[in-house]
Amino acid sequence: MTPLRPRARRTQRRSGKRSRTAAALLLTAGASFGLLLAAPAPATAGSNLVVNPGLESLRASDAMPTCWEKAGWGDNDFTVTTTDQSHGGGKALALSVTRRVSGDRKVLMAEDSSCAPSVTPSHQYDLSLWYKSTTPDASVTVFRHDVKAGWQYWTDLKTLPVSAGYTRATVRTPVVPPGTDQITWGVSVYGTGTVTTDDYDMEDATQPAAGAVCTAGDACVKGSWAVMPFKNPVRSMHSVVLHNGKVLLVAGSGNDPAMFKAGTFTSAVYDPKTGAMKTIPTPVDMFCAGHVQLSDGRVLIMSGNKAYPAADGSHGYEGFKDSYIFDPSSESYVKTNDMNEGHWYPSATLLGNGDVISFGGLKEDSTGSVTAEKFSQAQQKWLPRTEVNQTWSYWGLYPSMILMQDGRLFYSGSHVFGNGTPGTGASVYDYDANKITDVPGLQDKDNRDQSMSVLLPPAQDQRVLTMGGGQVNTNPEASRLTDLIDLKAPNPRYTPGPLLPQGTVDQGQGPKPETGAQGKMYVSAVLMPDGKVLETGGGLHDRADPVFEASMFNPATNTFQPGLATDPIPRTYHSSAFLLPDGRVMAVGDNPGNGTFDDHVSIYTPPYLYKGARPQITSVANNRWQYASTQRMTVDRPVVKAELIRPAAVTHSSDPNQRFVDLPMTVGADGTTIDLNVTSNPNLAPPGWYMLFAVDADGVPSVASWVHLGGPDALEAPKGAEVKGAEVKGAEVKGAEVKDKAAPMVHDFAGKMTEKAKAPEPAHTSHPVPVTISGCDRHYGAENVCVPTAFPKTVPPTTAGRCAWLKAHDYGVLKLNGRDDPLKLDPDRNGRACD
Repeated sequence: MTPLRPRARRTQRRSGKRSRTAAALLLTAGASFGLLLAAPAPATAGSNLVVNPGLESLRASDAMPTCWEKAGWGDNDFTVTTTDQSHGGGKALALSVTRRVSGDRKVLMAEDSSCAPSVTPSHQYDLSLWYKSTTPDASVTVFRHDVKAGWQYWTDLKTLPVSAGYTRATVRTPVVPPGTDQITWGVSVYGTGTVTTDDYDMEDATQPAAGAVCTAGDACVKGSWAVMPFKNPVRSMHSVVLHNGKVLLVAGSGNDPAMFKAGTFTSAVYDPKTGAMKTIPTPVDMFCAGHVQLSDGRVLIMSGNKAYPAADGSHGYEGFKDSYIFDPSSESYVKTNDMNEGHWYPSATLLGNGDVISFGGLKEDSTGSVTAEKFSQAQQKWLPRTEVNQTWSYWGLYPSMILMQDGRLFYSGSHVFGNGTPGTGASVYDYDANKITDVPGLQDKDNRDQSMSVLLPPAQDQRVLTMGGGQVNTNPEASRLTDLIDLKAPNPRYTPGPLLPQGTVDQGQGPKPETGAQGKMYVSAVLMPDGKVLETGGGLHDRADPVFEASMFNPATNTFQPGLATDPIPRTYHSSAFLLPDGRVMAVGDNPGNGTFDDHVSIYTPPYLYKGARPQITSVANNRWQYASTQRMTVDRPVVKAELIRPAAVTHSSDPNQRFVDLPMTVGADGTTIDLNVTSNPNLAPPGWYMLFAVDADGVPSVASWVHLGGPDALEAPKGAEVKGAEVKGAEVKGAEVKDKAAPMVHDFAGKMTEKAKAPEPAHTSHPVPVTISGCDRHYGAENVCVPTAFPKTVPPTTAGRCAWLKAHDYGVLKLNGRDDPLKLDPDRNGRACD
């Protein structure tokens, strides 16, 4: 028997335990595969790059086809045999898994320089094979050879439906990443059953860029910003893109104590198609709440502001228990049951089963919450504390909790206010095991306040980028640091990324170029349809000193394209930037420490929209998609990729649910009829509404079409379908009881972490939090005015120096709250600072 290659240990782990039954029938439309479509013929007819594609040449040592090998991992029993049950010629390969507790088994092209097909970076390839299968738990899997790092898993391209007779499966690879010289591919089986394959084909399907000439000047490479002629009618701190294409802007009191005292709480709905803004009655102060889109497209909003800090320092901000759902169809709020306690600044992460999990924030008494909360998709309510696993950990404020492909949560280290969590500042939380394992490598982890973390495109790559940040309590200059982590690694750790590009900064004396290590906090990062990440906005210090800079991060090269056009409006504290369905980016908000709020709305048109005509999605056969299904769209001209992008729900540089999910394509002979292969794993693409984009070879995206993925019906356990006359004979099956859909394909990544997992802390009620956690000295001014507890280091620690800084930043005259004057801003003792 051929020994298993090292990649056998770098493969799949499937979550959950589901019974396996034999299968014998090609499932028809209406079954849980969604719309089953006949695979169109490939769009190209080039030379076949596969060595021994018909499996006819055999090795004498083990009777395996030349240039083919077995791989896999886990606790299972399997056989790989050469059979005469072929599609063409006289040989085929049959892979059978007869018992499975965990893992998978594969047949793939050998990881050998003379066997693995050579590829060209930036090209795409059409892969096809003929197969028959008795299990829905099978997929086409690809590995790639990196010239520096060697062989590694790349991606899963297509779930193979059950088929009693030979059928052809065809799929196009994503663009080959830089540094890749060869790939291997084949079939993975991660459930019990048999898959027989034959007649493999691989052809270069690269679509050349049109090379359209751009006549827009600098906008061709920098894009352009436009400040809208209308104003934001509310002091919005929260931005949520709705599945009807509109944008929900939530203010609550808008960090305005007068509005709070008057009980005047506001939201607005913006329609990008018409430019209309509609103010929405808002029941409670949702200022600094948490929010996330539920699987049906409604918006769950949790907690908010129960009280502003007291002038005498007796309490800080307070959260409340209330929770609401915003319904886009009625544009109104409906109350849910209460959470177990208050959470001002909570996290909100949608899980693969549609539940929402939330951590952190401040309780009703201003202390830190150590209670994890879970909103049940099935019950449509917050669960009692006793029904939610508790580690009694204080995760801080707006901790960035990103769902991993195996259902665990990655805390990236991005947060708001105060230091990072104890330990390394980043960790993996296994909810089912209720254990936390630290992840090393995050640079300067206690100065990453209001950094931003994103799961890079595509979500299948499981890589996270963390950018910038500062520290409101010590108030250093914000950081240029970025960090990258590959959650596919056996023992993932952050590694330093490229430094953030520098722009100009206005510290009260006009814009000047940044120097040295100057970077920014309040970073906004937006996943773009071309697979890049726009970073924009930010400030050099706590609620001050806006930085005018924007760049585009390319995940394929791990580099920034600096020098993009910059938003002319300052975007620091309480700002948001987010993707619109038409491929542009909208930015709102700026709430500096002097208590003002900028109501200008900016729109960024990226360079890709200056490259000529856009491709159009002319039809989507079905806008209700199931996992592990094939869905058809048509376009008006050839495109090179398609993806789902989850609409934004962003506040305070935090949107842990933002994700870009690749849709491997099967392209018809006309080049415009395209079948899209949907992941079987809800953890990669949690259920809900997504923007579907198609992108051409120039990187120009279509306008998005809205599709709904999954939902309660798509998350049920597989059902059996009885078929009369079941008979199993070798690799052939005639009639059986079948599972009617594939199980989620989950990989065995991050399975050998060297840090010791931490068990839950002893149960306790809260974590102590100082009233100055927000970096504001409450001895001066109103509740929404933030006089820094620590001025920037360049400010002389004198009355004159501090007052000059406050004047340059438009604070005006500030009243003294009480008798104490710790910063010595009222030397004449008249009750007014810096008058």
